[in-house]
Amino acid sequence: MKEWYLLYCKRGEQQRAKQHLENQQVECFYPEIEVEKITRGKTTTKKEPLFPCYMFVRFDFNEGPSFTTVRSTRGVSDFIRFGGKPKVLQGDLIYSLKQLDKHEDSEVVEFSPEAGQKVGIKEGPFVGVDAIYKESDGEKRSILLITLINKKVEIKVDNSNLDY
Repeated sequence: MKEWYLLYCKRGEQQRAKQHLENQQVECFYPEIEVEKITRGKTTTKKEPLFPCYMFVRFDFNEGPSFTTVRSTRGVSDFIRFGGKPKVLQGDLIYSLKQLDKHEDSEVVEFSPEAGQKVGIKEGPFVGVDAIYKESDGEKRSILLITLINKKVEIKVDNSNLDY
């Protein structure tokens, strides 16, 4: 039976690891977010991993590939383990993360919290997570800071899904 596991990848090599794992029939997923970057004075939007260096993989180690084969794949460092064994993740978590990009709302909501203000999230995969408002991202969305896997991560959330 196929199970989801969490891998730690070498810095900047998630795409390489994904390519090599998919060649071994391992399902791979790492959520990405669009980030605005200023390069040489120009603002560009690029996609970056939501969890840098982490990737969710799904496979059946009884049918192959084995844990050792996956761990030895180019770009992969190791599994996230608890008690020496790779931790099996709930499929609901992965499904929720996959739905993250599918929530688009066409209505404009008046919104004006201050930077650093604590806000709640009413809907979506991060419902109930306490976040800190960072800045506006256009008319419909805001950038929030949340703590995931012991690291502060920026996420973009529709203003209609915020509770402040």
